[in-house]
Amino acid sequence: MHQRESVFMEKRSSGVLLHISSLPGKYGIGDFGKNAYKFVRFLSRSDTKYWQILPLGITGFGDSPYQSFSAFAGNPYFIDLGVLMENGWLDETEVAETDLGDNPVKVDYAKLYQNKMPLLKLAYERAEKEIHAELEAFLQQHNDWLLDFALYMSIKTKQNNVSWMKWPDKYRLREPEALDAFYEENRHDVFFWVFTQYLFFRQWGKLKEYANDKGIRIIGDIPIYVAEDSADIWSQPELYKLDEDLTPEVVAGVPPDMMSDTGQLWGNPIYDWDAMKKENYKWWIRRVEASFDLYDTVRIDHFRGFESYWEVPAGDETAENGEWVKGPGMDLFNAIKEELGERDIVAEDLGFLTDEVYKLIEDTGYPGMKVMQFGFNPEEDSEYLPHNYTRHSIAYTGNHDTQTTRGWLETADKKTRKKAVNYLNLTEEEGYVNGAIRGVYASPSNLAVIPMQDLLDLDDGARFNTPSTIGGNWEWRMQKGTLKKRLAKKLKRLNRLYGRSLWNL
Repeated sequence: MHQRESVFMEKRSSGVLLHISSLPGKYGIGDFGKNAYKFVRFLSRSDTKYWQILPLGITGFGDSPYQSFSAFAGNPYFIDLGVLMENGWLDETEVAETDLGDNPVKVDYAKLYQNKMPLLKLAYERAEKEIHAELEAFLQQHNDWLLDFALYMSIKTKQNNVSWMKWPDKYRLREPEALDAFYEENRHDVFFWVFTQYLFFRQWGKLKEYANDKGIRIIGDIPIYVAEDSADIWSQPELYKLDEDLTPEVVAGVPPDMMSDTGQLWGNPIYDWDAMKKENYKWWIRRVEASFDLYDTVRIDHFRGFESYWEVPAGDETAENGEWVKGPGMDLFNAIKEELGERDIVAEDLGFLTDEVYKLIEDTGYPGMKVMQFGFNPEEDSEYLPHNYTRHSIAYTGNHDTQTTRGWLETADKKTRKKAVNYLNLTEEEGYVNGAIRGVYASPSNLAVIPMQDLLDLDDGARFNTPSTIGGNWEWRMQKGTLKKRLAKKLKRLNRLYGRSLWNL
């Protein structure tokens, strides 16, 4: 049954893509503090209606927001230390003397792990008695995932942070007596992780409410898969394709394409969709519902994987030897709709698409994505060229996985670059990147989203992620003082000129 179009696609509007980690600030990483509120005001002044971010989950190896220890927990690195100082749980001198990284435009995740987490533990020691009843209530409010997560992180810490698959059997296999005993012996440590989530959800909730009050809606992002080393798989291994020893039989990825000659080997365990169907997709429904507690609109990453997904034998070093396997299709989305009603969901429909994938997207009614950088193959009339966009879509210059637009224009081959210059009528006077942004704003897509790096005309030194590489990703931060009045005015002019604000001309 064809769903109606998402609510947020009914009017022309625009957004900016900027992850929380990329906000400026003095505590080593962007957070929910003053600079986040300043960014909301910047969006409001420019008549921009959407702030798109990446997943907010707690990150592990590789620092990727798409590989989280939990599909439900938030990242403690985003907790604003300023609030903890205001509450008297941390001293200004303690924070000032803590090394959280000395490069204001690059996140140092190792230093955050080594030094911000101890600061949060110090705050917990001072706050625990004062807010214990609130922590107990918060745990009850989120009892469907929070205790498992807190136990998982506490055991993980005691086991020198190795994967749960390497824990002693009594913990790995979740023997009830062993877990009960661990909880009783380590209750204080377990509640530290409850404390981090209490702070995360409280601070994010206030920021989101502020944004909504300013007329800004948040587009969030959820990965299709969960990480192998996660509380989700540890707590419910029966929902994944694991062998009798709870080791993955197959893992996720995508086949070779224009982004990678050997494909992308993500390594995530793959859902046992038959097992999920027997529960009427309860876990996925819960995940989507939890996401809408955090965001106004949810983008589901790698949406084509619900029609067919690339399944790679566990142990392979590349994704080349995988095969396509049928996913749950509309069965899943009908279950979600039946349980949760109409929701604003975006399908990340990039990559290798088939007629079956297009049919699934059409049947859901979800808008898809159009990344303009992909459109300038000189030999074809691409669906990623703006004249081929439909109203019911989201147009981008690039996204978190692509080069910046300036970097792309600087490195594209001559024919591709010439097509882009001619198609968009790019001139040095206007600025090539400004012309590309204009092309996205002028497109038929009801929503146009521009990465912050493109608004600032930055080269590939500001690239956020290079797929299939480890190290150097997810680190870029915006410089302090970047949000100039003239930039807000430029966006406001574009929004008015191309009918993307409340003041349509």
